[in-house]
Amino acid sequence: MLARPPAACKSNCGLRAHLRLTLAVGPRCGFAYEGAQILVAWEIPMKILVTGGAGFIGSAVVRRALDKGMSVVNLDKLTYAANLENLAGYDARPGYAFVRADICDGAGVRAALDAHRPDAIMHLAAESHVDRSIDGPGAFIETNIAGTFALLQEARRYYDGLSGAAKDRFRFHHVSTDEVYGALGPTGFFTEETPYRPNSPYSASKAASDFLARAWAETFKLPVVTSNCSNNYGPFQFPEKLIPVALIAALEGRPIPVYGKGENVRDWLYVEDHAEALLTVLEKGRLGETYNIGGWNERRNIDLVRMICTLMDELTPKNHAHADLIEFVTDRPGHDLRYAIDATKISRELGWKPSLTVEEGMRRTAEWYIANRSWWEKLRAGGRLGLGRNSRGGASRNAVTPDGETDPGTIS
Repeated sequence: MLARPPAACKSNCGLRAHLRLTLAVGPRCGFAYEGAQILVAWEIPMKILVTGGAGFIGSAVVRRALDKGMSVVNLDKLTYAANLENLAGYDARPGYAFVRADICDGAGVRAALDAHRPDAIMHLAAESHVDRSIDGPGAFIETNIAGTFALLQEARRYYDGLSGAAKDRFRFHHVSTDEVYGALGPTGFFTEETPYRPNSPYSASKAASDFLARAWAETFKLPVVTSNCSNNYGPFQFPEKLIPVALIAALEGRPIPVYGKGENVRDWLYVEDHAEALLTVLEKGRLGETYNIGGWNERRNIDLVRMICTLMDELTPKNHAHADLIEFVTDRPGHDLRYAIDATKISRELGWKPSLTVEEGMRRTAEWYIANRSWWEKLRAGGRLGLGRNSRGGASRNAVTPDGETDPGTIS
């Protein structure tokens, strides 16, 4: 017989609940196991609310979660970097729901939480483009700081209203960037203990959001886990970031812009590896902890662009070498020299490691952009390739910019 209703699992097995059965075996079978208990898995899929789920990393998380049998509520404002085409095919699955809402709108977030009753929140929504933060920092303060505050307040209200198993299993996963740590010299790595030293309006706004998440965990006991990632790349990346900028320029035979001398170093993480890592942190991470997620793939920007050019020589040969298209342009103000993440902790504690080298991931990425011209051509036709700096330091609309910063989500 059923001894009690399903209860939350506290063993990090990934299931939402279990059944505990009490057996009453009669003397006819010759055994006396009265009251023996057996733990049986109760297959209820986890339901996650993902903010910014129509963006680059957010959509990868949504796709991976649905593939793992989870249910997903995608909350996104659908501004310039969001694209529901990133979820084509997945948006028809029975475990998927979409809510168009702004994380700054507490009433809208509250309505989504109350309607869908998620087991967890994964907060990826953010303004994430460094050049845009230099041209217009106000939007970054509003979305990344005020928006995270509004979301945390609604998550706290929702969590305080839960009880029993639902409260035991709830968690808030705050997704952030390695840029909050500032810049490294030629050696060393960012660890979870590295002090924060953000150098751009973007990274400062993300640092503030990290501190808010920490404060809500410490003060209000919201069950928070945080992750900080290195530079992401892969399919569906909005074409204002370094890799899609280089790939698209190479495809069209246009100059490939590289900031300064291309000596800035970044650690590159394939987006689908990152999505798997984020779900691993959500399910297995210790509450109150931070996990750095990196690819162990450091490259100078110029070396990365040359790698792309060599790939394009092979995949789309022209009558000239694609490296001939490289053009050095005036550097960004305050451009951090080097980022590199030590991802030992997530590997040791949670068993996650990146599955692809940057060479393997770059080939997959190049092949995707070649095969999916219609996806990025639509964005360009809509005048949505972002803001760049003109020669006098002002904003030049519709210009792509050769940045290499981390992208933890999209605006929402």
